[in-house]
Amino acid sequence: MRKTSLLFSLITCLSFSQNKQILYGFSEIPQSLLQNPGGLVKNDWYFGLPLLSHIHASGGSSGISIYDLFAKDEQDFNIKLQKAVNKLKPNDFFTLNQQLEIFSGGFAIGPSYNKNKYLSFGLYQETDFIAYFPKDVAILALEGNANNINKPFQLNHINFSGEVLSVFHLGYNKKVNRNFTYGVRGKIYSSIVNVNSTKNRGSFITTNGENNFYSHIFNLDFELRTSGLNSITEDNSEFSAKDVIKRTLLGGNLGLGFDVGFTYNLTKQWTVDASLLDVGFVRHNKDIKNYEIDDVYNFEGINPLFPETSNGQTAEDYWNEVGEAFKDLFEADSTTTKYTTWRPIKLNASLNYAFGKKKYKDCKCLKEDSGYQNAVGMQLYTINRPKQPQVALTAYYYRRLFNGLSAKATYTIDSYSFNNVGLGVSAYLGPLNFYVMADNFLQYKNIYNTQSVSLQLGFNYIFNKNEN
Repeated sequence: MRKTSLLFSLITCLSFSQNKQILYGFSEIPQSLLQNPGGLVKNDWYFGLPLLSHIHASGGSSGISIYDLFAKDEQDFNIKLQKAVNKLKPNDFFTLNQQLEIFSGGFAIGPSYNKNKYLSFGLYQETDFIAYFPKDVAILALEGNANNINKPFQLNHINFSGEVLSVFHLGYNKKVNRNFTYGVRGKIYSSIVNVNSTKNRGSFITTNGENNFYSHIFNLDFELRTSGLNSITEDNSEFSAKDVIKRTLLGGNLGLGFDVGFTYNLTKQWTVDASLLDVGFVRHNKDIKNYEIDDVYNFEGINPLFPETSNGQTAEDYWNEVGEAFKDLFEADSTTTKYTTWRPIKLNASLNYAFGKKKYKDCKCLKEDSGYQNAVGMQLYTINRPKQPQVALTAYYYRRLFNGLSAKATYTIDSYSFNNVGLGVSAYLGPLNFYVMADNFLQYKNIYNTQSVSLQLGFNYIFNKNEN
């Protein structure tokens, strides 16, 4: 049983990342404004196909891959499991992120000769989960405590948080002049479900006992906070799809946030841009149920060692007594205290160099208004997390292949790997825009041995698209 629980923890190392390095700065795609509200805009107005305009899912592991556990070789599985536990560290993280855009749109405003302002809006659903590897708990589950007498197992390794929420947003983008563009985006969060346990402390230690063979000492300061979950899990729950829709449409626990960003042309070919995303919070005051344990417990087992059959006690009565004693030992306090969670702030910044003007076919003259056909650059990404920020560095090459077709290739170094190669393509068929993006292509020959995979795709109707 304990190996099954440990195996489940390791399998959850398949994780999801919020970094969208291919989409960032890909200005032909309207959704790039969600990565930088101050990015360049290349359309007069657009609307996304409902539920299809942006679908994002990605996965990865900062420590191991599925192949490390389930590779078809001659090595015993228990040995693989032991190696995986020894390899992983308490700061290795297992995360999940998924986004689905429900609707979106945008349009330019201003006088017909100078539409230098742009409004964008939409609603998307997001799932975000992170859990750090509970190193000491995993060792205890794998080895037990018999060979670890007097060794303290740290319980602060238990650290996780997760949320399902919807986000209403309204963005404003202004091109101040040829060199400078800035943007802001306001957000209203509606949390559907939240679970978090990030401030745990304490230890478990086994020593030689006085009244029994061993004494088990639990020094616990543990807290689990939840909102929106109790009404789903409680007995005879009538929670339905209507309740999900209600919480999605501002009926959940509400919060506020904002994004801000800019783009600045240092020269005609050099550009710097940056954005700060999800600076905000959610106040949880509905459907709250929290659990707290803050005490020191000493457990030496149940005496007598065998049922008192002479007094009419059966084996079932004995084991029920053991179970009740252990349950009473860790009786958690349940509260409905309101609490606030902060969104994971994300920072993007990049330096870009554009080159390669397009030429006319019948001469060697340059098309001055066509823009550059190529760009290279470096992008930095970081996201704030409970233990420490996660950082990624990306180098990219962008190419306008021909009118209506552009591509971007990336090479990323992050917590998952040092050889993440990605590719994104944006194509037009009349006003219909389709884009698809994926990364870690080098690992697709053995997908089970990869530590990160990502996929983004979407459909938009884009009107009066600028060609320059």
